[in-house]
Amino acid sequence: MLSCFGLFIEPKGATVSPRRTLATASLGTVAVLVAFTAPLANFNETVAGLGAGHRGGTWVLSSMSIGLGAFLLTAGRLADDYGRRRWFVLGSLLLGLASLVGAASGDVTAFVASRIAAGAGGAAVVAAGLGMIAHAHPDPVARSRATGVWGASVGAGIAIGPLLGNYLSSLHSWRDVYVVLGAAGLALAVAGRGCPESRSDHRARLDVPGVVLMALGVAALLAGLTEGRAGWGRPVTLVLLAVGVGMLVAFVVIEGRSTHPMLDLGLLGRPAFRAVNIAGLATGAGIIALMSYVSGFVGSALDISATTAAWLMLAWSLPSVVTAFGARRLPEAWSGRARMSGALAVIALGQLLVLGVGVGSGPARFVPGLLLAGVATGVLNAAMGRESVASVPPGQAGLGSGANNTARYLGSALGVTVVSVVAAPAGAVTAQGLVDGWHRAVLVTAVVSLVGAVGVALLGERSTPSRQGIAPVDTPVGGA
Repeated sequence: MLSCFGLFIEPKGATVSPRRTLATASLGTVAVLVAFTAPLANFNETVAGLGAGHRGGTWVLSSMSIGLGAFLLTAGRLADDYGRRRWFVLGSLLLGLASLVGAASGDVTAFVASRIAAGAGGAAVVAAGLGMIAHAHPDPVARSRATGVWGASVGAGIAIGPLLGNYLSSLHSWRDVYVVLGAAGLALAVAGRGCPESRSDHRARLDVPGVVLMALGVAALLAGLTEGRAGWGRPVTLVLLAVGVGMLVAFVVIEGRSTHPMLDLGLLGRPAFRAVNIAGLATGAGIIALMSYVSGFVGSALDISATTAAWLMLAWSLPSVVTAFGARRLPEAWSGRARMSGALAVIALGQLLVLGVGVGSGPARFVPGLLLAGVATGVLNAAMGRESVASVPPGQAGLGSGANNTARYLGSALGVTVVSVVAAPAGAVTAQGLVDGWHRAVLVTAVVSLVGAVGVALLGERSTPSRQGIAPVDTPVGGA
C-alpha cells in the first residue's frame, strides 16, 4: 500500500529548516485536537442531524478516542522504523479523508466509522509529528523549546475545537467543521511532504502479533467502556471488556517473549518512562475527563448557552498555550519529573476551586479554577512532550510519543466513563441533582490528579534535567 503513495510522500529536495518541521508537526497536532474536541460544541445538532439516540450520542463523543488509543503506540513504532514523515503524511491523508466522510455521513454508523478512522489517522500525525520534531532538534536546549511549542499546540487545538465547531454550526451546519478538517488534513499532507524524512538506525522486524493485539485490545476495551454507559451488565459490554483485557494480557505475554517486540517491556524499568506515562494517564483521567463534561454540565444544569460554554473552555485552554510556550524559561535544574508532579498537584488545586458551584452560578464562578488548572496544564504538556522523547532509547522518539499519548487517551476514556457514572447517575435529572453530581466528579478527578502527582514524584531516580537530553540515533533519508 505504501508504494502507491511513494511519489507523493518521498520527494527529493534540499535541507529543510527545523522550524518548518516544527510548524508542520505542531499544526498537525492542532488539527487532531480540533477534530477531537469539535463535537463538544455542536453535540446536540450532530445527534439530531444523524438521527442518533442516547446510545448513538455516546458513540459520537467517544469514537475518535477509540481510533487514537488503538493506534498511537503502533503508529509511533512504525514511524520510527519505516519513516516518520511517511507516517505523518499518511496519517494526515487519513484524517482529512475520514473527516470529509464524516461531513457527508447520513447516519450515526457511518459517522462513527469515520471518526474511528480519523482517530487512527490522528494517531499517526501526533506520534510521528513529535518524532519529527525530536529528530529535527537534536540539541537539548533547542529540543526543550521545540517541545514547548508542541505542548502549546495541544492546548491550542483544545481551545480552537469547540469555538470553531460552535461558530460554523451557528453559521450553517454542524457538518462544516468536518469539511474544514478535511481540507486541513489534505493541506497537512502536502506540507508534511516537504519535511525531511528520518527513521531509526535500529529498525526491527515488524511485530505483527504485537501490532494486532495492541490495536484490537485497546479498541475492544474502549468500545466496552463506551457501551458500558448504556448498561454495564449487557452482554455486548461484558464481551468487549473481556476481549479487550484478554488481548492486552496476551500482548504483554507475547512482547515479553518476542525477540523483536513492538514495545520493549524493559522500558517499564526506566523511572523516566514510568513517570511520563503515569503523568499521561493522570492527565487523561483527571483534568481532561472533567473538562470533557464541562460544556454539557453548564448547559444542562446552569442554562448556559453553547457559545458561552465554548468560550468558558478557553479559560482553561488558553493559559495552557501561553505557559507551554514559556515553560522553557523555568529553572533548568527542575527535572522533568518535578515539573510533571508539580503541575499535576496545581491542576488538582485548580479543580478543587470549582467546587461550590450552585444552580444559580454563572460562568465567572468557574474562571479562577480553570485559569489555575490551565496554567499548570501548559507546563505539564510541555514537560510530557520532552520527557516522552527523552525517556526512550535514541531513535525511538515516535514510540515514546505514541506510548505517552496512548496513556493520555486511555486515561481520558476511563476518566470520562467514571465521570459519567458519578456525575449523572440514574435519577439525577434535576438541576440540583446535576450540580451534586458535578461536585462528585470534581472530587474524583482532583484525587486522580493528586494521586498522579504523588505517583510521578515517588518513582525513585530523578528523570533527566531539562538542560540534558538524548540526541536521536536516526538515519536521514533522501535529500534531507
